[in-house]
Amino acid sequence: MSLDHQHAAPEMTAALREEAAVEPDPVSTQPPAKETQIIAIYGKGGIGKSFTLANLSYMMAQQGKRVLLIGCDPKSDTTSLLFEGRSCPTIIETSSQKKAAGEQVKIGDVCFKRDGVFAMELGGPEVGRGCGGRGIIHGFELLEKLGFHQWDFDYVLLDFLGDVVCGGFGLPIARDMCQKVIVVGSNDLQSLYVANNVCSAVDYFRRLGGNVGVAGLVINKDDGTGEAQAFADAVGIPVLAAIPADDDIRRKSASYEIIGRPGSRWASVFEGLAQQAADAPPVRPTPLSHEALLELFKGETVGRGVVLQPATMEDMCMSTILDKPSLEVVYEPA
Repeated sequence: MSLDHQHAAPEMTAALREEAAVEPDPVSTQPPAKETQIIAIYGKGGIGKSFTLANLSYMMAQQGKRVLLIGCDPKSDTTSLLFEGRSCPTIIETSSQKKAAGEQVKIGDVCFKRDGVFAMELGGPEVGRGCGGRGIIHGFELLEKLGFHQWDFDYVLLDFLGDVVCGGFGLPIARDMCQKVIVVGSNDLQSLYVANNVCSAVDYFRRLGGNVGVAGLVINKDDGTGEAQAFADAVGIPVLAAIPADDDIRRKSASYEIIGRPGSRWASVFEGLAQQAADAPPVRPTPLSHEALLELFKGETVGRGVVLQPATMEDMCMSTILDKPSLEVVYEPA
């Protein structure tokens, strides 16, 4: 060993011992950094998603949470209750107008506030002039350009149609854009059929390696007949809230009045829903077969006593059909 190495070895040893003697940083006792919960709400058109979301977001904001509500329904009516019937300019329409004028879309052009809730509408094409699902995809591309992934919110709530099977409406589930899904339904076959389809989509993408789960079911216009509760039990998801079929709720909703206010008559419903939406884990549901779904309802409700009778060509033509011989030439084997 050379003289230089003989001198270097003790110095290196000392440096290593000094480094090893340094105590590690203490374990942090601070709460974890905030992670935004992105929750997609699905349901049949007209079942009350917008009503539920407007009141839920309002209650969350009153509880001190930072909430962003994004309407992803081409009708652009998610935020109308929040703003007492006033429509918001949609992202897609505003983007088109700004592009034609050679201008950039700014946050203030498409995002609006009320009592702590931030809200915007993606919008969609006019009837017959484009694909609503493609409009959703385009809308989220615009959100990313506006800095969606840098925004600082406790909750982002997305309002999606559940009875449209176009790929754009399944974007949050298919691309893991949310952590969990909440389904809004009622005690009727059509809304539970849609809820079951959403559960099927979640199950399908979980089998492909996805991570989105179903947090649970909100029963809107609950008349106490129990089919929605039976559905939730059958597919393995909890009921997060049951909003009663009450005339006071119907009248106030029709007049664009928020009922999810602290201290109001219906405050406890939305306080409970806010807590459940925050805490419910994303579970993988077990969707029902169509026959199993029908079994949740009484026979007279869904017509299980009906026997399917096949139609004939005579039925279709309202006359006797002559069985004409074929003109095909058939050759016998040699």
